[in-house]
Amino acid sequence: MLGGLLELERDGTLPLPEQIYRGLRAAISAGRVASGDRLPSSRALAASLDVSRNTVNAAYELLAAEGVVTVRSGAAPRVAALDAPERVGLSVPAEQEGPGLSRRGLEIAATRRASEGRRVEGRLQPGVPALDCYPVDGWARTLRRAARTLRGGALYYEELAGYAPLRRTLAAYLSRERGLRVRAEQILVTPSTQASLYLLANALADPGEVAWLEDPGYLGARAAFTAAGLAIRAMPVDEQGADPGAMAAAPRPRLIYVTPSHQYPLGLRMSLPRRLRLLEVARSAGAVVLEDDYDSEFLFTGRPIAALQGLSSASQTVYLGTFAKSMMPSLRVAYVVVPPQLVAPLRSVQHNTGAFANVATQAALADFIERGHYRAHLKRIRAVYQQRGDALVGALRAELGNAISVSLPAGGIQLSLRFAPEVDDAAIAADLNGQGYAVSPLSRYTLEAPLSGLVVGFAAATLEDVRGGAAAIAAALRRAGVVDKA
Repeated sequence: MLGGLLELERDGTLPLPEQIYRGLRAAISAGRVASGDRLPSSRALAASLDVSRNTVNAAYELLAAEGVVTVRSGAAPRVAALDAPERVGLSVPAEQEGPGLSRRGLEIAATRRASEGRRVEGRLQPGVPALDCYPVDGWARTLRRAARTLRGGALYYEELAGYAPLRRTLAAYLSRERGLRVRAEQILVTPSTQASLYLLANALADPGEVAWLEDPGYLGARAAFTAAGLAIRAMPVDEQGADPGAMAAAPRPRLIYVTPSHQYPLGLRMSLPRRLRLLEVARSAGAVVLEDDYDSEFLFTGRPIAALQGLSSASQTVYLGTFAKSMMPSLRVAYVVVPPQLVAPLRSVQHNTGAFANVATQAALADFIERGHYRAHLKRIRAVYQQRGDALVGALRAELGNAISVSLPAGGIQLSLRFAPEVDDAAIAADLNGQGYAVSPLSRYTLEAPLSGLVVGFAAATLEDVRGGAAAIAAALRRAGVVDKA
């Protein structure tokens, strides 16, 4: 088996994905694996090497990016037809090759975000809001008004931490709606949650320090922590949310990243005992909790849970929010609420890294919220999202019955389907995405958890998309032998 060609150094200086990538590349270059040869599935090679599937997938993805390996929908990876090896760099001596990525760069590149490898504008894509519900005319009027009224220092570099009226508006909104203890000066406005995470990971932790990350969890946080050189430890997630009690044997963290109000990607709410336990563990360890409240606006049932920031001490939690889901991703406005003692230093870090958002857009957004348009927009799309989420679950249950595990969404803009752990969800996703969908395999979000399934968006789905998508998912599962053919 191919694993016999690879010898991994478990305690070596190179990350395991890079070792596998280099070993396969060398085997192909030497002809030990020929052009057109079928490679093992990520599951089979991971079992052979005793590593995680994510590790093998990262190596395959680096090879695919170079054109050394081809991946087709529903098929195993194959060595590309290398009639001219020099075009993929296989025959170029090492001393003549151009500069490459650092070890850290390779690790960052190997952490694929959920949107990578999918069709642009594919159906049922997670993380995509309903642009058909976007208030185009009202937003356009607000933008024009902001462009006419901005004056003075706001047109230069006076508002790098965020447009003051927007920060005041956000402070009032977060205090009223999410129970935060916040003053306007504690808010830093950034271009995205990803930019916020990169800023915080580099400013609050040193390379080699430990970050706890939900498992499964948000790939953007994993990429940010990898870029900062942090050691990531998987914090298991169960029906009550992230479980800090399972981390007794783990190294003390410097950062703990969680999505407590609506866990990503499973859609769970963290129970109050778990939230209090998490804060206790963080306080004992001297850790900073990064609370990502990315889609708390979309709660369909029950009462919103209290934000960790409102339950914790003033110095313990950093709260992250964004308008990418409630408005549109290209708006490029997000924010963080930081403890008082970190306001001045993090403003300096923000200035020096350039992580600030367009001021005219911020001014328009402040006006949009103050005039009540944002609240009305949320009320409208919340009802639309609930209808579409419920319709998707109904269609899936009609097609598949008890063959899959899926629950009505309590909120948000996507849901997760669960398969048996042995199912190759990456192959199922590739099959669907080859037909114009843009779903993500659940295993991509995991570090250690043996999970298989799909993460499926519903916010932007029409009822036709919902019915067609459910039928397509059922057909893909039948082709893969996961469920019996009708």
